[in-house]
Amino acid sequence: MIENIPQLPEMIELLERLVKIESPSHDKTGVDRVGSLVATEAEKVGATIIRHPQTTAGDNFLARWGEGKGGILLLCHMDTVFPIGTLEQMPFYEKDGKLFGPGVLDMKGGIVIALKAIEALQRANAMPDHPVKVLFTSDEESGSHTSRPFIEMYAGESDMVFVLEGAMADGSLKTWRKGVGGFKVTVKGQAAHAGGDHQKGRNAIEEMAHQVLAIQKMTDYDKGTTLNVGVLRGGTVSNVVPDEAVAKVDLRVLQPEEWERVNAAMQALKPVLDGTSIQVSGNLNRPPMPATDLIMGAFEKAKKIAAQMNLTFNAGGTGGGSDGNFVAPLGIPLLDGLGPIGENYHSEKEYLFTDSLFERTHLMALLLRDWMI
Repeated sequence: MIENIPQLPEMIELLERLVKIESPSHDKTGVDRVGSLVATEAEKVGATIIRHPQTTAGDNFLARWGEGKGGILLLCHMDTVFPIGTLEQMPFYEKDGKLFGPGVLDMKGGIVIALKAIEALQRANAMPDHPVKVLFTSDEESGSHTSRPFIEMYAGESDMVFVLEGAMADGSLKTWRKGVGGFKVTVKGQAAHAGGDHQKGRNAIEEMAHQVLAIQKMTDYDKGTTLNVGVLRGGTVSNVVPDEAVAKVDLRVLQPEEWERVNAAMQALKPVLDGTSIQVSGNLNRPPMPATDLIMGAFEKAKKIAAQMNLTFNAGGTGGGSDGNFVAPLGIPLLDGLGPIGENYHSEKEYLFTDSLFERTHLMALLLRDWMI
């Protein structure tokens, strides 16, 4: 057990300050304001701050305690999916043991846990001898395009990585995540007047209908692979044979080799109708994070440490990605879902259980203190 854990009012106050700074991924000013706040809070408890400036996104911040190689890295992101102005309709408030607000669960609650866990160790004079680093990233919700190099760099020099994304609804940690990718499919046809020259046209939407069915059939539930044609547009007015249609496809894969299979199948798509053509582009933004022996070993170790506070939890997983996906291929042990417990991510009903802030802060403090003993 660890004495001197910051109390809930302190945690709630910090969370409120974070949530009231609206920080959608593409608003550099808002994300940088969050970055300045977390840097200030980290410096108060002895951190050295490294700021990695960005031009197209918010800056990324590293807070570091201790010197030397190895150690533990915590991953938190500062951006949210909620646009500026959301607070007017979705204010921060507490009700029935729950805290509500934009980004409260995903993942400003995780930032609070990281900072307050380290504060608890500082108060108890119990900081570990090895380095502890917290990377606060700026663009996780939009693909981590600027922050990925820093995630991989700092994870690669660490012995363990903890991801402070929210836990599963039942409190389970996330020991696996699917990889996340996508494709854009463009079909070209031939425009014609739908009344006078219908036979001269080549309907791009009709061709796309064939391709949508073929794409959906690439899903393989046994392998944990899903493809979803989620956006489809084409044509201008109903009396013109459309000469173009565009589809956007979401891809989730659990097994690393599935990306190669699906990508090859997508690139091999052929037109069904004469006079049409297909162009496919796509990428795997986040590699899968399967439940490897390395991850499951870390999970069992975390369970033993959590037993000190009579806390139990299960192993779980999700089709959604996180920055932990970038760590998995590096062969570094990691655990995800160490943030607060709540539900309704990315919605106007997003919330976390108030008590889980304190519980998960205590857990994180124990993990940091005892992990490398």
